[in-house]
Amino acid sequence: MLHITSLDDGLEIFKALGSDVRIQLLNTLLENGPMSMNQLASQLKITNGALTGHIKKLEECDLISISNESSGHGNQKICSLRQDKILIDIEQPVDDANTYRTQIKVGQFTSHDVCPTCGLATNKSLIGELDDIRYFDHPDRFQADIVWFTKGYVEYTVPNLIPRNNRISQISVSMEISSEAPGVDENWPSDISFYINDVLVGMWTSPGDYGDVRGMFTPDWWFNNWNQYGLLKLLVINRKGTFIDGLQISDVTTNMLNLDYTSTIRLKMAVEETSKHVGGLTIFGKTFGNYDQDINVNLNYSPIPQV
Repeated sequence: MLHITSLDDGLEIFKALGSDVRIQLLNTLLENGPMSMNQLASQLKITNGALTGHIKKLEECDLISISNESSGHGNQKICSLRQDKILIDIEQPVDDANTYRTQIKVGQFTSHDVCPTCGLATNKSLIGELDDIRYFDHPDRFQADIVWFTKGYVEYTVPNLIPRNNRISQISVSMEISSEAPGVDENWPSDISFYINDVLVGMWTSPGDYGDVRGMFTPDWWFNNWNQYGLLKLLVINRKGTFIDGLQISDVTTNMLNLDYTSTIRLKMAVEETSKHVGGLTIFGKTFGNYDQDINVNLNYSPIPQV
């Protein structure tokens, strides 16, 4: 997901999308998956030279990626979609100066209760044995860059280092997640619940567990028939409610959570046994999946009114 936080920041992307040919190019990749430059030029009925200019525009805006692939005819440039959606904030963004930012590795959970299938891995190897929940307590878990389980939860303590005498007005959490199917299955829904300090702030249904193509950052040793990438989701809790990718999922607000500079903040991601879709959860860190990031958290704050 590409998140545009202001109309001014999105100007180059809007220009890139202001072309019938480039829209057709994106739709072609959406329908067919990764394609070579020759295939795209033939499909769009344009020359390779004309295609190059359009590709450059889309690549500069991070909408597609180009990779080299060896074949019997030498190296070919392969074009792939890089984004699954674009989120545009129309409203004026929160004052960037009053923001505390932090990153949490996916293995840095402070509590858990998970059920197999489950496991953890670093960018170099698995941590312990597959489907053995004991390894979720192993010290090496702090280095994990992918975590998966069928049901249960993992909970993270979010560092709260906002200045003294301030309260939290907005919490934003960006993370790459998916379901956890036996093997992979893009049609494997899972209801993923989000909690802040044991308050259910909302639920989002993951469509599936993706393995049709290799994740852009997934290490070479990772098995081809295992989950390769997820969807980048943005969870926002503010004074208006709780949102996923700009769509409201509950009426829980930061005022109801009542968080200030003294508060401990616990973020829990869970797949409840009582949910309609118990399809597991996979959390991707920066060396797995399609996004070079861990769990990114922004805490926006404002002064506590003086009585």
